[in-house]
Amino acid sequence: MIDQSTIDKISEATKILEVVSDFVTLKKSGTNYKGCCPFHTEKTPSFNVSPSKEIFKCFGCGKGGNAVHFVMEHESLSYYDALRYLARKYHIEIQERELSPEELAQRTDRESMLVLNAYAQKYFSNTLHKHAEGRAIGLSYFRERGFRDDIVEKFQLGYSLEKKDAFTENALKNGYKKEYSVKTGLTVETEDGTLIDRFRGRVMFPIHGLSGKVVGFGGRVLKSDAKTAKYLNSPESKIYVKSNELYGIFFAKQSIVKNDCCYLVEGYTDVISMHQSGIENVVSSSGTSLTGGQIRLISRFTQNITVLYDGDNAGIKAAIRGIDLLLEEGMNVRVLLLPNGEDPDSFSRKMNAADFVKYINDNQTDFIRFKTQLLLEEAGKDPVKRALLIKDIVKSIAVIPDNIIRSVYVRECSKMLEIDEVDIFNEIGIINKDKRVNNVWQQKTAVSQVYKTEQQTAAEQAGALPEKKKKPDTEALEILRCLVRYGEQFLFQDEENKVHNVASYIIAELENDGLQLENPLHQQFLNEAKERCYTENWNAEKHFKNHQDINISGIAIDLITEPYQLSKIHDKITPPPKTEEEQRQQEHERLLNLIPRVVFEYKNRIVSDKIKHLQEEIKTAQEENADNLDSLLIEFSQMDKIRKQLAQFLGERIILPKDF
Repeated sequence: MIDQSTIDKISEATKILEVVSDFVTLKKSGTNYKGCCPFHTEKTPSFNVSPSKEIFKCFGCGKGGNAVHFVMEHESLSYYDALRYLARKYHIEIQERELSPEELAQRTDRESMLVLNAYAQKYFSNTLHKHAEGRAIGLSYFRERGFRDDIVEKFQLGYSLEKKDAFTENALKNGYKKEYSVKTGLTVETEDGTLIDRFRGRVMFPIHGLSGKVVGFGGRVLKSDAKTAKYLNSPESKIYVKSNELYGIFFAKQSIVKNDCCYLVEGYTDVISMHQSGIENVVSSSGTSLTGGQIRLISRFTQNITVLYDGDNAGIKAAIRGIDLLLEEGMNVRVLLLPNGEDPDSFSRKMNAADFVKYINDNQTDFIRFKTQLLLEEAGKDPVKRALLIKDIVKSIAVIPDNIIRSVYVRECSKMLEIDEVDIFNEIGIINKDKRVNNVWQQKTAVSQVYKTEQQTAAEQAGALPEKKKKPDTEALEILRCLVRYGEQFLFQDEENKVHNVASYIIAELENDGLQLENPLHQQFLNEAKERCYTENWNAEKHFKNHQDINISGIAIDLITEPYQLSKIHDKITPPPKTEEEQRQQEHERLLNLIPRVVFEYKNRIVSDKIKHLQEEIKTAQEENADNLDSLLIEFSQMDKIRKQLAQFLGERIILPKDF
């Protein structure tokens, strides 16, 4: 476990702009930075990073937090593992105490699987370099492919022995649990309980996630056996979802941002060979069809992608399949088909980085020209085939989200296919209309399901009022907003010379009337503030936005984040204070007006709710001639008197209840 002083040291060293920039391309926007959110799909950036507040906030999906929470969310790590990640990034040594059995039991499956994968990577690399079989077969293979030792080390390549349970036996002997070995897919358990290695007699390619952790493996068999698959990958698990991973992305992300372009290839060795030749902005879809998740991963770093494929028929078909998906995600797509018989691996070994990049720039083509030329060759002079290819090309153009880019492609397509632009636009309209109809139907179905779920949830929570949706507690949130933003700031000194800050005043006011915030999570803010409000150097905003509980920090981030910034003209209309003393005085006067009002508005809401409830009870008691009518009327009179006092303070118009 990490002690508090080390946590504070990590928090002080961490710069959220640096952390987020490792995963998201950000552009300056006023005093903040903006980019496309990594947590949901969006075309228009709504993800904001504030270096001054050291927080991030997406106004699209609502996620927000500090650097620790970003790493937790992005990498699916626990709070303490996220701290370890940041400690490594900023070279901070962590002195950890030994975990108790209870704390050890709380380790998640995901963490344990990542630890085992890290061990497996070292085991396979060690086997490659130090075991006789590994050197004779695995290392010889890599050297025959022309891979330098530094490249083998960079990509942490390895070798798995032929022995059926070599890795499993070693892992169990070193204390790693069978459960996680099976869950990662490194070990296969047969029906009779026998444990065998998934990877046997293969050169190993560790697959690194965006943060550099090993999430899976690919293994290539070196023997010629028709019954054995040439390549074998780890099965999908909690840490490895193939459709969301790209081989080489960890090593490529900085170069992709620097060059504002990503090269997409097919295999592991293609990536490695291009790195060796000096081209690092390259990733692989690992031999599978391109997926939306993989494209969105690339789009975090650039919108420009060039697809490099072998110059054979399989490569051409693969290029076509992936293009529409790329276009649909708003990517700027170019395609390069290498000379016949070449692949990125073989081709990159024949030239240096500058020559290869020049060749790509000189020979790549935009998708519409590529696809049109390709299909025209296939169709020949057959009018039916030609009509079908036109429909096929128009389908590709129809998925482009940008209207201007789509129009440019329509014009190009019109010239190349010798067909009127109007006809192409009409066809696009039909395609998109069909899509809209389908989307509306899907949305209606989804809304219906959500509404049904909300009704069921409300019924469980509210009992007698199953369909009544509870409104957000606006007044309570305003109290929390003041608590988080100004909690430690001086408010006044009472007759006994006791100093009160914003937090202590709010807490005392509510406790004096026996009030608590209705939401337990909201009340936790008050409880923690009560414990710390007179602690030296306590900072409410820092405490809550860096809170270990992501639910607490999430609320805090929402309370201190504004979706808009004031323009510079605001300062001309409302000039800022001239001196620091004037600024402090102005801020203090504002707090003296703001804080009591916010607390009294909450009290007013509580009293108003109580009065409405009493009105209903009184009406029922009158109808039934109940014995408790007098006591209800007395209580109502007391509550109404309190409401009038509150209304007088708040300057509100008093609305008298209806006559009974």
